[in-house]
Amino acid sequence: MADKQYKNIVIEREGGITFLMLNRPDKRNAMSPELHFDMDDALDWLATDKQTEVLILGGKGDAWCAGQDLRLYFRGTQNDPEMKYKANNASHNWRWERLSNFPKPTIAMINGFAFGGAFTQLCACDFAIAAEDATFGLSEVNWGIIPGGIVSWNLTDMLLPRHALYYAVTGEPFDGKRAMEIGLINFAVPKEKLREETVKLANKLMKLNTNVVRFTREGIKAVRDMNANQARDYLRSKQDSLVRNDKEIREQVGMKQFLDEKSYRPGLGPFKRAEG
Repeated sequence: MADKQYKNIVIEREGGITFLMLNRPDKRNAMSPELHFDMDDALDWLATDKQTEVLILGGKGDAWCAGQDLRLYFRGTQNDPEMKYKANNASHNWRWERLSNFPKPTIAMINGFAFGGAFTQLCACDFAIAAEDATFGLSEVNWGIIPGGIVSWNLTDMLLPRHALYYAVTGEPFDGKRAMEIGLINFAVPKEKLREETVKLANKLMKLNTNVVRFTREGIKAVRDMNANQARDYLRSKQDSLVRNDKEIREQVGMKQFLDEKSYRPGLGPFKRAEG
């Protein structure tokens, strides 16, 4: 079956990697209501797409995403309550609900500008790699608005409070290297190596047991809001569920490779996934 076609986004394939690219380069990929509708539909479809093993979220042109399109998203819907309601729902749905709960690993591949509302989908992705010269910023203060939606919540969840407060209040931009220093992204790499390094991480993830990766992602996200006793009980149940749902884990393939076959040593060689 051919991939769906959209006006505001582009889907590209590289083996088990699916690139989901915002495609409004003339607007630095600022998010319009129509883009939100496209992304909401695409992520709903790709969640069960068998070809997609890892999802990479990128942007066409010289920007990753310049935030909400002020003219189309805010001013364009202020006198149209129905469109405002639909655009707001689609915006939140794909940028947080669909991405943060996506069943496959997600990587933000950040080139150029990443501003304002773009921080929500950045924080929703499991991993993030940016060009060293990428430019991040919370410019809302300059327009007389606050980092709304759940951007402020995303920031305080991802960053230390003083970093979140400083960049939200001042609107001061920062580059990829600084984004890595404050924990907003995993790695900052030279711009010309951005795609290569992002694909390298995706390939590393695809070599691992799919269910272990998924259950681990879900577990790490869930326990952040639990106390120690709740986390222990939850993770015990999570492991039991993993064993029930995965033959490779149930038969302790990894343990046998390490203890019996001596074919795998952490850090010194790849885990060998079971064939078939």
